[in-house]
Amino acid sequence: MKQNFELKGKCACGNVKYKITEKPLFTQACHCNDCKVLTGSSYVVNSSVLENSFFLTEGKVSSTKLVAGSGKTCRFFFCNRCGVIVYADYDSAIGRLTLRTKTLENAYMFPPQAHIFIKDKDPWLNLSENQNCYETMYDPDKTWPEENLKRYKEYLKTIK
Repeated sequence: MKQNFELKGKCACGNVKYKITEKPLFTQACHCNDCKVLTGSSYVVNSSVLENSFFLTEGKVSSTKLVAGSGKTCRFFFCNRCGVIVYADYDSAIGRLTLRTKTLENAYMFPPQAHIFIKDKDPWLNLSENQNCYETMYDPDKTWPEENLKRYKEYLKTIK
C-alpha cells in the first residue's frame, strides 16, 4: 500500500462518509441496462478499489442484493438517510469493492478508463473513437494498467 494516500467521499446528504487509502485500480463507465435503471441516467461511473483500502468513517449504510446482468449477485450499499448508493460488492469482483466514483471528493481525478456494455448505450450518446469501448465486458489482464493489475493480484494472494 502506498503510504500517505487518502481520499475521502460521501453520500449526497453527508450522513455516510468514507475514505480510501489507495488509489482506485480502475475506473469505468457502465452503459448496461441494469446500471441505467439503478441510476436513472445513461450510464454510471464506478471505480474499483481493494476492499482493504476502503473504510466507512461516519454514518450507517443499508444494503440490498440484486442479480447483475452477468447472472451473478451483487450487494449495493446505500445511505440510510438519502438513499445514495455509495459502493457495491459484486460476487465476481473478489477482494474488490466498486465505488460510485462521483461520491469521491475530487472525482474528476478518476475519469473512465473504459466504457463497457456499449451495446446498451443510449443511441444519442456519442463516444469518441479514442476511448476504450467494449460491447460487453473487457479482460482486466489486457485493459488495466500493469501496475494496478499487479497490485490486485498481489492482494488476492493475501486473502486466499
